[in-house]
Amino acid sequence: MDSKAARKEAIKKFKERKPLLGAFVVRCTATGRVWVGTSRNLGATKNSCWFGLRSGAHLNQTLQQEWNAHGEEQFQFEILETLDEDLVALEIPDLLKSKKRYWADKLGARPLL
Repeated sequence: MDSKAARKEAIKKFKERKPLLGAFVVRCTATGRVWVGTSRNLGATKNSCWFGLRSGAHLNQTLQQEWNAHGEEQFQFEILETLDEDLVALEIPDLLKSKKRYWADKLGARPLL
């Protein structure tokens, strides 16, 4: 009976957790090219991005071409910055846009989308 209660509690905590907001970079180690993006859920972003690339249907065609030419093993995903969880919801889109521009300029990167 304890394991059932513990499982329910774990599921409840999982559902209540807040996703990480922030900026990330995708790097091609073969060419040195980098792409910067932002996300409202950094935990799911890599899976989503890699799924699109593996299936050949990523929205960023230059990234998809690099992936096709060099293969998955030549790519890295890195979280650059996470944002505070207690942001006002209306501020989030503008803040994410400004973070994308900041990191793209700083790294000489292309925007992911």
